[in-house]
Amino acid sequence: MNKIKVNLDKRSSHSYEIYIGYDILDRIALLIAKSALAANYIIIADTTVSSLYGETVLSALRETGLTVDMIDFPPGEASKTIDTALSLIEQLVDRGVDRSSCLIALGGGVTGDMVGFIASIYMRSIPYIQMPTTLLAQVDSSIGGKTGIDIFKGKNLVGTFCQPKAVYIDLKFLDTLPDVEFTNGLAEIVKYGIIDDPDLLATIESEISNIRKRNIDNLGVIVAQSCKIKKSIVEIDERDMGVRRILNFGHTIGHAIESASGYTISHGNAVSIGMMASARISEKMKYLSMEDREHMENLIQKVGLLNYIPSSIQTDDIMSRMKHDKKKEGHTVHFVLLKKIGVPFINGSVADNIIEDTIGELRQ
Repeated sequence: MNKIKVNLDKRSSHSYEIYIGYDILDRIALLIAKSALAANYIIIADTTVSSLYGETVLSALRETGLTVDMIDFPPGEASKTIDTALSLIEQLVDRGVDRSSCLIALGGGVTGDMVGFIASIYMRSIPYIQMPTTLLAQVDSSIGGKTGIDIFKGKNLVGTFCQPKAVYIDLKFLDTLPDVEFTNGLAEIVKYGIIDDPDLLATIESEISNIRKRNIDNLGVIVAQSCKIKKSIVEIDERDMGVRRILNFGHTIGHAIESASGYTISHGNAVSIGMMASARISEKMKYLSMEDREHMENLIQKVGLLNYIPSSIQTDDIMSRMKHDKKKEGHTVHFVLLKKIGVPFINGSVADNIIEDTIGELRQ
């Protein structure tokens, strides 16, 4: 089992471990029991995950003597709302959950974001644990303490920073992950390679066949490296005020496309389009070479991610939703652009006509 420490020096009580391995649920249960975080635990999962793994995880935790219960909610981004959060909070109240309790987010990014948000506000904050079951959540959303829910105007516009007490990544959960969701998670790994680690990008390119087959050795390498990149950036900039913004590469346009589609386009596919858009903007503004831009686009296509904007999504809608981006300052929407692969930077602003032209180029 691989162990990675997220070391938040200024607030050591907020530091935590990421544990990575295959078929490690029994060891996870022992680690949770040994941590003595709480008197009782509540697993929160969507109904798809609860039907697949709910009883298995409950049994593993209860066998260590822990007091554990579980509640669930409908799956999908459409459930990541204040109404769902309030419904779950009311169920926590009904079950007597108090400050001696700990929540466990069992699921993908939607579950992790929402459970973290609930934990941060319930009784003015109770602890929570991340147990991600999707590739995207394992390499990205479970790490770093960003929580949130969606509103009509955009994705994650309501949320908090609240670090988990631990992140437990069992790669065995990926055995039942649908292919489309597995590919969805690869987008974030490609992002890490583009912004930080060309060697990781080369590994994806050379090993994509084995990665698609979910070879455990390959998965262990790319998941661990992705977690190391994410944690190193979070350690420098926990609250997303500076360098952590490079993790938003592809997300400014990506989130706008995702919400404009009514969340019918997955996060990973939206980010893949957003990465292509950011690369093209970088090239148009004379920062990035055509060769690097083409290399990125070819890899995104090779991985099997979406590389065009469906014609049903209007440019005006994308532009409007970008104006509500939570990372904007005043009227300025910041873009993460590239000088070359592995060298991102945060641009002060991009002219609307350049963005609109790029969106037009990527339209199906």
